[in-house]
Amino acid sequence: MHDKPTILVVDDEPGVRQSFNIVLKDKYKVFLAGTGEEAIDLLSRKSIGLALLDIRLPDLDGIELLGKLKEIDPNCEIIMVTAVKEIKTAVKAIKLGAYEYILKPFSVEEVLNTIKRALEKHELEKEVTYLRNELQRYQPFEEIVGQDKKMQEVFGIVSSIADSDGAVLIQGESGTGKELVARAIHNLSLRKIYPFVVVNCAAIPPNLMESALFGYHKGAFTGAVATTLGKLEIANRGTVFLDDIDTLDINMQAKLLRAIQEKEFERLGGTKTITVNVRFIAASNKDLTRLIEEGRFREDLYYRLNVFPVTLPPLRERKKDIPLLLDHFLRLNAKNTGKPLKRFSKSAIKTLMEYDWPGNVRELQNLVERSFTISRNPVIHLDDIAPYRRKRADFKEMTLKEAVADFERRYVNEVLELVNGNKKKAAEILAVHRNTLSAKMDSTKPK
Repeated sequence: MHDKPTILVVDDEPGVRQSFNIVLKDKYKVFLAGTGEEAIDLLSRKSIGLALLDIRLPDLDGIELLGKLKEIDPNCEIIMVTAVKEIKTAVKAIKLGAYEYILKPFSVEEVLNTIKRALEKHELEKEVTYLRNELQRYQPFEEIVGQDKKMQEVFGIVSSIADSDGAVLIQGESGTGKELVARAIHNLSLRKIYPFVVVNCAAIPPNLMESALFGYHKGAFTGAVATTLGKLEIANRGTVFLDDIDTLDINMQAKLLRAIQEKEFERLGGTKTITVNVRFIAASNKDLTRLIEEGRFREDLYYRLNVFPVTLPPLRERKKDIPLLLDHFLRLNAKNTGKPLKRFSKSAIKTLMEYDWPGNVRELQNLVERSFTISRNPVIHLDDIAPYRRKRADFKEMTLKEAVADFERRYVNEVLELVNGNKKKAAEILAVHRNTLSAKMDSTKPK
């Protein structure tokens, strides 16, 4: 799974090329070119991380070739090698994007250290691109909570398939935590030190999906001002999570299928084959077998993705987990805001457990955040979750005596309002003496 970094050695002397090959072949996958044209051809067809480029070649000037190689792949690091010390040439090479400029004769250790630093820079730039994407979609709730039997079964499946490279298809209603399960699979796998890249198929317009997945070359379309890595290339050696895979255009499904099968693709506007080593995890809240029958989803893609199926239960089928989830989200809100921890009252928890949660865990998460923010008390009561109260459960947490007094107060006030405050008429309606009514009014006034 740990692919060797690729290096292209460009030198017109066979002895020099073979010397480099002997030194590098144990740690790197090495390609050799004796001319500039051979180098251009190789870089156009292969994914090269670094090139060692002799400045004097029989067909092309090294500086000219440097510019051409950078046009083909700006992400390829280039180390210029020369026997002639020319400051102007060195400065020009660095300005054109060369990583380093080293002079012959040189020690093997010097070259190996320079190559190591250049490839570390190459990987760091890919990591920065990945982290920028992650920051744009950061979510605070990264843990999966659940003691229900159905969730325990899911945990068991996740643990057993994590170390495999087989594709995973996660199905479940919106808000059930499909991305969290995908992240859990990645984090338990050997790929965990490499990127977990999310592709939200529903959020990317169909005409932009190919460039988002596979990347594109400068000038491939209007607005393509620079060669850009795609999601699959960024995720190399890691995991790609294809969320809402059911929304993917049928034509794009065919291109994705090829990339999954062959583990290779071409950037938009280019002909070079990019090889990647990624694990694919897809998710859908739709019945894909039904979409296949309707001709909206490719059957071969379905079977390619459904190597390891995972089905997430909706929250209404695991209501015993609701108190755990409430506590979990309350603690996270307290941690993220620096505010004191709060709790839900027993009656509020009971009411929330009677609700069916069409938005599943995501809806519950949003409720907790809203209630935690709005409530000024350490205990979140029924009044704080009014939209989730059932009509027949429209009461406060109180004793029977308090409930009777509360009803009496409200009923007396409603009658008085009906008769515009006329105590005599109110007493007649309530069938009590006027003095009794006055006493009732006094006893129910707020202390």
